[in-house]
Order: sequence, then C-alpha cells, then structure tokens
Amino acid sequence: MELEVKTLDGAPAGTVALADEIFGLEPRADILQRVVRWQLAKRQAGTHKTLTRTEISKTGKKMYRQKGTGGARHGNKAAPQFRGGGKAFGPVVRSHAHDLPKKVRALGLKLALSSKAQTSSLVILDQAVSEPKTKVLAGKLAALGLSNVLIVDGAEPQAEFRLAARALRDVDVLPIQGINVYDILRRDTLVLTKAAVSALEERFK
Repeated sequence: MELEVKTLDGAPAGTVALADEIFGLEPRADILQRVVRWQLAKRQAGTHKTLTRTEISKTGKKMYRQKGTGGARHGNKAAPQFRGGGKAFGPVVRSHAHDLPKKVRALGLKLALSSKAQTSSLVILDQAVSEPKTKVLAGKLAALGLSNVLIVDGAEPQAEFRLAARALRDVDVLPIQGINVYDILRRDTLVLTKAAVSALEERFK
C-alpha cells in the first residue's frame, strides 16, 4: 500500500510504502474491544471505597428488648438497614487490571492502524515541525482538513510542536512509544510522520 506524504503546509513530499502486514489487515471489532477494555481497566484508579459496618462508629448496645415490641429484632446501629450504618457489599480499593497476551495487544495495534488506513483516515506527514504558536499550527491543521486528530511522531517529538498543540482540545501528540489502540480509535484521523512509520515497521518486523 502506498500513500502520499505531505508537509505540514500541505505540499506533496513524495510517497511512502506501508507494509500490508501492519496497515492492510481486515479489522476485527472483537480484538479491538478486548484491547480497549484492557487499556481502560489498567488505568482505572480503583480507589473507590465505602465503609462497612465494622468501620462505622456506632454503639453496639442493643437498642431495645429482644421480644415483645412487635418489631424486628435488632442489636447494632451500624447495620446496613439503618441510616448512617455501614454499606453492605460496597466497593473496596482494588486493581481493575487484567491480563491480555502480548500477541493480542500487538494484533490490536495492527488492526487499529489498518482500520484507519482502510477508511482513508490515515495521513502521512514528512515531519511534525512548527513554531510554538497555537494559532499558526491550528491554521495549518485546518488547511489540511484535520480537526479531531492524533499525531504520532518519532522517539522525541519536537518540543515547539507539542507546545503549539497542547492548547488544541481535539489534537493529541504522542511519541511512537506511546502509540496505543484507544487513542487511535478515539480520534477521527491518525497522522503519522515518516519517522513513526519507520519505527512501527522496525517494531513489527
């Protein structure tokens, strides 16, 4: 598969051949769903917590006599059925992370890249270089028809480019080490620099 390479100013900069084993796979929603679920579960804080009846500061004295009142038998104000009592089976601090095989994770990334390529939502840039001015970068992206976009550069994106992009709400900039399925799918368009394409091919060869 060959795609045209553009500069950030919109000028043509040749073409690049994309490996079919990375960008030419038939997308599978089940694999993408598994990888996204794994990502979101792994980053979930898991700090939710409610107090149980053993953690509530209430008296343990029996409230009234056992028999003869015509009501239910109770002996502790911290029981869940009382106002201010502990929560029964409430959430506890825990990790939501679960395992996912490395081969499935790698396949998920390839499928996400392939889905963008097949829907013509993949743009190849010569390089992501800009002056540190948000207004200038916004104008260049608008001229390319890019509004909701993930831009992936090489190992170290240009600092000025990241400064210019960080104030744009629907523009994300990542180094190649940070490329992931969730961020690819949540943006309408994926932009890869030539350095990012080379790094991906090196990674999966």
